[in-house]
Amino acid sequence: MKVPIAFLLLFLIANQVSAQVDKSEPLFKQLRAQDSLLFKVGFNTCDLEQFENLITEDFEFYHDEAGITDSKASFIQSIEEHICASANNPSRQLLEGSLEVFALKTNEELYGAIQKGRHAFYAQVNGQQKHLTSIANFSHLWLLKEGKWKLSRAYSYNHKKSESNSGITNECLFIDRASTEKWLQELNVPALGIGYLEKGKVKEINVYGELEKGIPAPANTIFNVASLTKPVTALVALKLVQAGKWDLDTPLAKYWTDPDVATDPRSKTLTTRHVLSHQSGFPNWRYENENGKLAFDFTPGTRYQYSGEGFEYLRHALEKQFNTTLDQLAQELIFAPLQMNDTRFYWDNETDESRFAKWHDSQGNLYETYKNTSASAADDLLTTVADYCQFILHVMEGAGLSPELYREMISIQCIVKANQHFGLGWLVDENIGPEAYAITHGGDDKGVHTIVFILPESKQGLVIFTNGDNGTETYIDTLLFYLGNLGQGIIDVETN
Repeated sequence: MKVPIAFLLLFLIANQVSAQVDKSEPLFKQLRAQDSLLFKVGFNTCDLEQFENLITEDFEFYHDEAGITDSKASFIQSIEEHICASANNPSRQLLEGSLEVFALKTNEELYGAIQKGRHAFYAQVNGQQKHLTSIANFSHLWLLKEGKWKLSRAYSYNHKKSESNSGITNECLFIDRASTEKWLQELNVPALGIGYLEKGKVKEINVYGELEKGIPAPANTIFNVASLTKPVTALVALKLVQAGKWDLDTPLAKYWTDPDVATDPRSKTLTTRHVLSHQSGFPNWRYENENGKLAFDFTPGTRYQYSGEGFEYLRHALEKQFNTTLDQLAQELIFAPLQMNDTRFYWDNETDESRFAKWHDSQGNLYETYKNTSASAADDLLTTVADYCQFILHVMEGAGLSPELYREMISIQCIVKANQHFGLGWLVDENIGPEAYAITHGGDDKGVHTIVFILPESKQGLVIFTNGDNGTETYIDTLLFYLGNLGQGIIDVETN
């Protein structure tokens, strides 16, 4: 009985494939080069000679919609008739980061490799790439024949087609710019900034959409990131603790006391630890109180209550003790060392307003731009996706803190809800996967929704910046695309 070649390939993958080849290894680079010859040189330019050179005589091609092509001659003829002769001759693009290579060996001797990934196909007009038509998975079996790589079997499957020439399905989000920006328009989210870290390195930085109507958002768009200011302030304090210049548990009254609570004995007990873990006892903002004055809602350290006022209280104490401003401390301890050159606490003469993502309501209408002129420890940081990626990469790498202090930063200071606690300056989502957790923080203001995630175990990170009231509508799709099952784990914790 003849065994189908598809079954044989699956058997090879299950039983003989070695561990995934690292992208820095020669085998990965060789197979990446073969992919480029096959598609960039062969398919995209209709250079049929490349197929003659790269494909085995017994080549077979399996397509989940077009069926089986069972010979080299038939495959080349099909390319010539259906691709090269097409008025909209399609082009193929490998989706960056999707390529994987697995070695095939017999007695430790390399004889072939499995190559798999995802690719996108675009229609072309007069040689110019126009619109995305589909995306698909592929698996290729390459064999070494007399020292040369030859493609023996090819599989193309899980095709996702465009809805029309002007719009494509959400399956193509973050793969194709046009589809992503169409999706943002449907959500009334003007701009979306995404930064993705993989294996402890910045892998991707993309900004989609518009600063405001008719003005495309550049890759170095400046966003107001609202409460993503707080992790920066927290790290300033922790770096001072690391240097032996500050203490987590010394009462802040030693340095400064707000006049509104000076006569309240609870002000004598408030510490940096209470502030960074949101156990200060203060409301989020004093203007929420009927008289507009700051007051304790409960004794510091007894329970959780999110508070921007607590961070502002800490700022005053730091500035009084070190006789400088918070922004100057951050510049010295964080921004300059990490080369976060586009990051600042407030608007100044160096702020490039032409790159600023203006705020929008849920209907896409502009809010008036508020330009703060002094540093807040809790709100209104101005930064770019690239700059904030450097910040979370620094945190992922240990933040320049001792192992003991780093563990303190992410340890349970207070419980927020099931599977979520506050550490020092950061929320921690627990049990997002087997032995996995995420360090996270969000920022939410009028016309602004931002959030970041750091996954220490898998060395992944995700930055999401938006400039609209509907910005949170982008979170689920973005998490699932970049973080997969761990993203779903985060969603489960966050939405519990």
